[in-house]
Amino acid sequence: MTEQGADHHHATHDGGTRQGEQRQQSAAEAWDERYGSKPQIWSGKPNPQLVREGGGLRPGKALDLGCGEGADAIWLAQQGWTVTAVDVSAVALERAARHEKDALDRESVHAGPEAIASRIRWEQCDLDEWQPAETYDLVSSQFLHGPQLVWQGPLRTAAAAVRPGGTLLIVGHHPDRLPPWGNHTAHEMFYTPAQLVQELGISAPEWQVEISTTRERAVTGPDGQEAVIGDTVLRATRLA
Repeated sequence: MTEQGADHHHATHDGGTRQGEQRQQSAAEAWDERYGSKPQIWSGKPNPQLVREGGGLRPGKALDLGCGEGADAIWLAQQGWTVTAVDVSAVALERAARHEKDALDRESVHAGPEAIASRIRWEQCDLDEWQPAETYDLVSSQFLHGPQLVWQGPLRTAAAAVRPGGTLLIVGHHPDRLPPWGNHTAHEMFYTPAQLVQELGISAPEWQVEISTTRERAVTGPDGQEAVIGDTVLRATRLA
């Protein structure tokens, strides 16, 4: 689907035969195939919940888990963050690196040629198996959904990668607020705020939950359809 104003990474609402076919592939093969099917999949803009929640944070080290075509990582770098951006798809990462170069070309007059490039490291990995080598001031996971991915494992890894004093920001599709187009046969790919908090063990005294909610957002479908969907949003600070 196409959603205006967002760069949804591994969100997919395909169902039926296509979903069955994707389960026969590895995640890397399936996402390389999807990204290779079009010159650009997502909008090229940072996810709106990241901008809303991350815009006021003091820059440090950030992890963008499931970075897709790179819009969130580039936006974070432009705000002063040093970013590790990981994704399963080599095609997506190649595209993200090109988008990074385009951003450098546009902004070099104002920011200098090293402003973005020196702050982003692109990494290809299987998100079911990847373990970060360090901890981060911000860990962001935006719409990490897919038929090959069981979200609980990678998001637990994301939570464990937040250093004390750092921020965890997870945004995804609410299973009861999906768009009317597409076959939504795999609701287990999506999660509610309560499910995130429970499955990830986000609770005192280790965590302080600032936001655990569902936010409405207007989107446009592949054939121009208009709809209002729900974003699950969790923002928490690690205290210890």
